[in-house]
Amino acid sequence: MRERTLKHLTTTISGLVLAGMLAACSTQPTQSASVIPPPTIPEDYAPPSLLTLTPVEQLQHYKAIEKTWLTQTVARGDTVHPLPLADEMISPKVTWRDETYTDIQSFMDASMMTGVLAIKDGEIILENYAHGRTEDDRWTSFSVAKSVTSLLVGAALKDGYINNLDDPVTDYIPNLAGSGYDGVTVRQLITMTSGVQWNEDYEDPNSDVSQASFWQGEPGMNHLVSYMRRLPSAAEPGTEFSYKTGETDMAGILVAKATGRGLAQYLSEKIWKPYGMEQDAVWIVDRDGMERGGCCMSMTLRDYGRIGQFILDGGVADGEQVVPQWYLDEATSNQLQMPAEDEYGYFWWMLGDNAYAAIGIFGQWIAVFPDEGLVVAVNSAFPRASSQEYSAAVSALLEGVRAELE
Repeated sequence: MRERTLKHLTTTISGLVLAGMLAACSTQPTQSASVIPPPTIPEDYAPPSLLTLTPVEQLQHYKAIEKTWLTQTVARGDTVHPLPLADEMISPKVTWRDETYTDIQSFMDASMMTGVLAIKDGEIILENYAHGRTEDDRWTSFSVAKSVTSLLVGAALKDGYINNLDDPVTDYIPNLAGSGYDGVTVRQLITMTSGVQWNEDYEDPNSDVSQASFWQGEPGMNHLVSYMRRLPSAAEPGTEFSYKTGETDMAGILVAKATGRGLAQYLSEKIWKPYGMEQDAVWIVDRDGMERGGCCMSMTLRDYGRIGQFILDGGVADGEQVVPQWYLDEATSNQLQMPAEDEYGYFWWMLGDNAYAAIGIFGQWIAVFPDEGLVVAVNSAFPRASSQEYSAAVSALLEGVRAELE
C-alpha cells in the first residue's frame, strides 16, 4: 500500500504545475496602524517566470527570490524552536533509476536535490546539502505554500475570523456572488471540489491556468477574482475533485479578507514568531501586491522541517493552540466524498499509512509520518516542473529513510 500510494501520488503530482496567481477582493480589509501594507508594484515590474528556469538558473534564483521578484517578509521572532542533532544519524540507502546509492551526497548530486532533512521525534537524524546550497540558504516552495495557507485557514477559524467551513465563499469574497461560486463553501474551496469549470493544462496557452495571470480584470477588482467569477459551474459543489491553482490562491484571498492582514503578516504572528522559526521567510506577491496563497514562499530547509513538526506538535506554538486539533486532523486526512484517484485533505496530499505531504513542483516536499514521529523535508532543482522520473526520486528517498528506522 505504501509503495503503491507513493508512486501513484508522485506520478499525479508531476502533472500538477503551479501557476502564479493571487488576488485580493475589490473591497480591502480595514487597515490599522499595526497592519503591514502591501508593497508598491513598479509599473515596469516584469520578472521572469519561475516555471521556465533551467536547473542552473534555479540554483541561482531559488536561494534569493527576493532579488528578482517582489516579496513580503514573514518575520521571525526572538527565539528559535530547537532541532537538536540526534545521537545517531542515519545514512539511507536509496534505489533510483536502477541504481542503488549508499552515499546520500551522491544521490543528491544525481537527482538534483539541494537539501534533505529528516527529523525523528524532534531530533535531526539526517541533514545534507548539495549543489552549492548551505543551511542558511532559503529555497522556493512552489505549492508547499498551499499547505501553509491551509494552516492559516485553521488559525483564522480559531481566531474567529472565519465562522465555519460550511460558510459560503461569497460571504468572504462578495465579488464572486452571481458566479459559478454561488453555493460553494469554504470547505469545498479548500478541498478543490467547488465544481467550477477549470482547465489546468499547462501546455495549452489558452487554458485557464495560462490565461488567468494575464487577465486584465475589471476596474476596482483584482484580476484573479475578475477571472474566476467568469467561470461556469461544471458540476454540483462537492461532487468532483479537480485541481485548480486559482482556487488555492482564492483561499489566500479569503484569509486576507477575513483577517484584515496579508498572509505574510498573519503567518508571522500565528506561527513564524511564536513557534520559533529560524529565519525570516519571504513570500512572493502578485502584481496587485498580495501574497500568493498557492505559491512561492522561500525559507530554510530546517524551517520547512519545522512546519511539519508544528503539525506533529498539535498546532501549538508558545503554549497556545494556534490551529485547532480537529482542523489539523481533518486537513491531513482524506476529505474527498467521491471516488478519486488520489486522497486529498485541506490542501494536503495523503500518502497512505496515515501519512501526508505538502508538495511543490521541481521537487519541494514536506512529508509527515505521524505514526513514526517523522518529518522529511526535501528541496530540489529538478530539470522539469513535471517529471515522473524525478518525482520517483523523492519516493525512493522517503522509502530509504523509513527503511533505516525499521
